[in-house]
Amino acid sequence: ETLKAFDREVNEFVDYMFGPRDPRVRGWFLLDSYLPTFFLTGAYLLCIWLGNKFMKNRPAFSLRPHLIVYNLGITLLSFYMLIELILATWEGGYNLQCQNLHSAGEADIRVAKVLWWYYFSKVIEFMDTIFFVLRKKSSQITFLHVYHHATMFNIWWCVLNWIPCGQSFFGPTLNSFIHVLMYSYYGLSVIPSMRKYLWWKKYLTQAQLIQFLLTIVHTLSAAVKPCGFPFGCLMFQSSYMATLVILFINFYIKTYRKAPSRTAVKETPVTTEIKNGFHKDYFAAANGLQNNKKAQ
Repeated sequence: ETLKAFDREVNEFVDYMFGPRDPRVRGWFLLDSYLPTFFLTGAYLLCIWLGNKFMKNRPAFSLRPHLIVYNLGITLLSFYMLIELILATWEGGYNLQCQNLHSAGEADIRVAKVLWWYYFSKVIEFMDTIFFVLRKKSSQITFLHVYHHATMFNIWWCVLNWIPCGQSFFGPTLNSFIHVLMYSYYGLSVIPSMRKYLWWKKYLTQAQLIQFLLTIVHTLSAAVKPCGFPFGCLMFQSSYMATLVILFINFYIKTYRKAPSRTAVKETPVTTEIKNGFHKDYFAAANGLQNNKKAQ
């Protein structure tokens, strides 16, 4: 009874803050109450902390078969979401510049169903970090990595409840395309014989940054020429994406633009920091952002 009362109070608070929810998604798995999303995020953060302590004096796990299956699964899910979003928005005659929440009828419901999978994929992608922990790749569990994973899951709970279609389609479409490339790369990189063919990982970093910038431009286009999509949501999304751009540019400069000092060159061979044009920290940022194995 205490938990039910707490759940009711939490959901009354978020309803007060954001207004009435979209009735088209009521009853969908994990959406009616915020508590499951909140507790899953807390469990994710706790697993990182406790997992690192648990693994501290234990040998790292290899997990090669698990990583191959996991990355293949995320690649296929991302490909499904990409194709389904393209087909659904085409069917609904979506306006690329600005699309409202109700004019496309059944196509809006179809988009919302795909975006629910996009939301749910964010909890699946928590495994990126868990694999890092079990493989003792703690240097790859950066602030950018954890920030991106934890916030995306919570933000998309809000998106699905209040703006589950319309202008919300663009970011997930781009991100699904990037994830097809990224997770296929991560899966192939686990196979030693394939690593010599993976020349394109540097370009994944650039694609990530372009993705964020395009999403900001698309979001602001609806603010410049409104179509009825909530203005506050547009501003929040733009602000959040701006934080990712700032963090990612910082990562990119550190990785590719910063020339090592003579002392650093003497003390540490370049190959320990950059391999095949890829800095070790890339795996900490990319999978979420794609998500790292998160190359991540």
